[in-house]
Amino acid sequence: MIISNTINELRVELNKERKQGKRIAFVPTMGNLHAGHLSLIRRAHQVADCVVASIFVNPMQFGANEDLDRYPRTLAADQEKLIAEDTHYLFAPGVAEIYPQETSHQTQVSVPDITETLCGASRPGHFTGVSTVVNKLFNIVQADVAVFGEKDYQQLAVIRKMVSDLCIPIEIIGIPTARAEDGLALSSRNGYLNQEQRKSAPRLYEVLQQCQQEIASGALDPASLSNQIHDHDMNHEMEGMEMEMETSEDEHSDHDE
Repeated sequence: MIISNTINELRVELNKERKQGKRIAFVPTMGNLHAGHLSLIRRAHQVADCVVASIFVNPMQFGANEDLDRYPRTLAADQEKLIAEDTHYLFAPGVAEIYPQETSHQTQVSVPDITETLCGASRPGHFTGVSTVVNKLFNIVQADVAVFGEKDYQQLAVIRKMVSDLCIPIEIIGIPTARAEDGLALSSRNGYLNQEQRKSAPRLYEVLQQCQQEIASGALDPASLSNQIHDHDMNHEMEGMEMEMETSEDEHSDHDE
């Protein structure tokens, strides 16, 4: 695996691949790789000749009181995992390489409408940071296809709209959420959970699955579905986790996490 820390280094290497007519797949991440990330790498191998991963903890998508400083950074271990998956290139730039004029002077890419609800409503500016850095990474790598996880589904929808609206010549592939045996979606931020929170976390997915079954059976009354949550005391179980971790994001697959 060739590791590049600068844009020029990576472009020189990838130009060699293009001259050989190779199809390039790109998997952007924020590092702290887990099995979900590695499933994206495997999918990338299936659709392209050359696989490029990136690891960049993007400061532009973190709010003032979020976890930028303590977000897990495990570059050495991540490199070993990528090597084991036969990844061809790793792009691991520093912040100054991506934002040489700092984020406050960075041209921004803002995707309208779809970013104004759900996570976008509670994290103002988050999706502008995501779409800006992903746009920059797409321009740097110039891949034929990019692979993202569906765990951050709103993020995936934002990226697809950005690609469509800006006529970016790249195919976007979404991969189903990778889960632990008990149903919890794999995420770099799961490490923030204490033992009791980790035990409770899969209940959310379980209740959502039950609600999905109810809807498939014809139960369309919102009040009835809401009672499913209250019956399982989900508000109490999730309360502590909301204090400890931000659940809206990688990975992101930021870009995946």
